[in-house]
Amino acid sequence: MKRNVSLRVVEGVVLGLLLGALDRAGGGAAAAPAGEKLPAPKLIEMAGSSPNEPAFRETLIATLGEDRIKAGTAITGQGPDFIWAIESANPPQLVVDEQSRPEMTRIQGTDLWFETGKLATGKNHTYYYMVDGKRTGGDVNVAAYGPDSYEQPGVPKGTLSPEITHISKIYDGMESHYWIYVPAEYDPKVPAAVMVWNDGGGHVNRNGGSRTQNVIDNLIYQKKIPVMIQIFINPGTILPAPETPVPAAAANAARQRGRSMRSIEYDTVTERYARFMQEEILAEVAAKYNLRKDAYSYGIAGESSGGIAAFNAAWQKPDLFSRVLSRIGTYTSIQWHPGMLDGGNIFPFLVRKTPRKNIRIWQSDGSEDLENQFGSWPLQNIQMANSLKMQGYDFHFSFAGGSHNGAHGNAEAPEALTWLWRDYDPSKTEQIYEQEPAERDKPYFRVRIYNRE
Repeated sequence: MKRNVSLRVVEGVVLGLLLGALDRAGGGAAAAPAGEKLPAPKLIEMAGSSPNEPAFRETLIATLGEDRIKAGTAITGQGPDFIWAIESANPPQLVVDEQSRPEMTRIQGTDLWFETGKLATGKNHTYYYMVDGKRTGGDVNVAAYGPDSYEQPGVPKGTLSPEITHISKIYDGMESHYWIYVPAEYDPKVPAAVMVWNDGGGHVNRNGGSRTQNVIDNLIYQKKIPVMIQIFINPGTILPAPETPVPAAAANAARQRGRSMRSIEYDTVTERYARFMQEEILAEVAAKYNLRKDAYSYGIAGESSGGIAAFNAAWQKPDLFSRVLSRIGTYTSIQWHPGMLDGGNIFPFLVRKTPRKNIRIWQSDGSEDLENQFGSWPLQNIQMANSLKMQGYDFHFSFAGGSHNGAHGNAEAPEALTWLWRDYDPSKTEQIYEQEPAERDKPYFRVRIYNRE
């Protein structure tokens, strides 16, 4: 039996990351006048009760956007319930997760078509249309959030600190900004577990794309994860020296803000970032809150370059971090300087040739992730997963059809965090992580090229 993973070659250089995938859930009042935006549940309800009324057509356009409808990229949803819309002179066939959906409904007297339906929650989905035998529109990053990604009645909310500024010694005066999220269940008398989130600014909006705060609140309340202090930290910048002349022109605004250190911190395979976290950030947070001191109780998470930074921190200091959440990880050569400095591209091979370290890893990526001069994100992540399997790591690899986007990781966050912190016992300070029997029985991941004859 083989585990097959389909890949598509994608073009272009994209070093940025959409930390918050598009929030398609919506929210708002129970009703709205025709032509005004509605939250997804109300729009779907309207589609079922009065699909041919002018008010529905106007509200559909106002909510989803005329340009997106014409382009075939209009979709909104909440939980499992979604609605798609497209403008087409001829009947469109909606294809979701490579499966054809029922015939779409045409709004009488128009070229507008819509379809309502359900998607499995906690997952990323893809869709496109076939019109006159040609593929058009669609998206490969559709997050369907489950109930644990939404605020729930009776679940107490944690508290997010104001933004905190830190000046680093390890990174020669680098200025970083971070936030501390303290769960409602935190008791200063009881040491708390810790989770660090790289590119942390993507997690400070409670109902943004990541929904991390909601997930943390719900899972702690359900006792699926321990009471944990969350640290949302952004990559830093090196500011220009005070005596450095800085032109006031808008074109030099980036220089005034300073030189970004994101790739230096995240993509470089040394222990410097782990030391920075241990000796500076965690020490600073520990001066304010009662934190556990065992690696068993520390996790670290990130996406893209933040994903490799999370794994690298645990790899360099498994006595500090033992749980890793790596999404669309950049296990590529961005900071590789042959003969001088290692980059993330070495990890799939380094893991195979190094005795197993006591780290538990949830890893995810998508078939449409980047392909550029630094490497292949899907292929490197597949190699990384096979290396972890070969060495007997306690790992889980989630592979879907998304691109370099946060939708996949955001949708499955409740499942990933529950798995990562499963069987946690606050009375313990250590655990030897073993590969699950079900994983040991599975074959290595194999690939098939699906986009060429």
